[in-house]
Amino acid sequence: MFHIKVSMFSQTRNLENKIDQFHDKLLEVSMNFKKAVRTFLSERRSDDYRRISKQIKNTEHEADRLRREIEAALYSQNLIPDLRADVLHLVENIDKVINKFDEVTHNFYIERPEIPEKFHAPLITLCDLSSDCAENLAIASRAFFRDLSSVRDYSQKVYLIENESDTSSAHLRSAVFDTDLPLANKLQLNLLIREVADIADIAEDCVDELLIFTIKRDI
Repeated sequence: MFHIKVSMFSQTRNLENKIDQFHDKLLEVSMNFKKAVRTFLSERRSDDYRRISKQIKNTEHEADRLRREIEAALYSQNLIPDLRADVLHLVENIDKVINKFDEVTHNFYIERPEIPEKFHAPLITLCDLSSDCAENLAIASRAFFRDLSSVRDYSQKVYLIENESDTSSAHLRSAVFDTDLPLANKLQLNLLIREVADIADIAEDCVDELLIFTIKRDI
């Protein structure tokens, strides 16, 4: 199973380009998220942080535009009709991950949490794990269109990294509640930590469905 290595895009080059660009947006927003968190921890709501946050917002808007164009092409041009529903669902799932990156970045900006320095390194680790999940999702999803044999490998990476993310999140939240910080601060940090970890959770959910789509295509 998962042995097919044939592109579904032999007659749909324009659609292929748009889907490639869409995957690129997920990779782009993931990398900028890593920069954003590091910048916030060192500079808080600085001009640099606002600039990176705006880049993430712009990427999210560009991804929405591409998603709409992909959806329109699939319906108006009757492209890959046998896989249309799965491709639409896959694109919508990836869009949820991109939106979550934007939401979490904006929440840091709005809430301006006070994060003790001892939590900086573990928070960066958690953010990197969530971003790594998203990046491997992008690679697995791209493989769905060209090389099914690679989908399982990159999907497995998402599962492994998401498990690390769960463990990292739990340890960090526990450490926060073990401090003498005011309860309001603890609750704020707890929520933000959970939101960062949610990025990995959403990526894992996307991979669950991606593997189902892959099995259907391989039958």
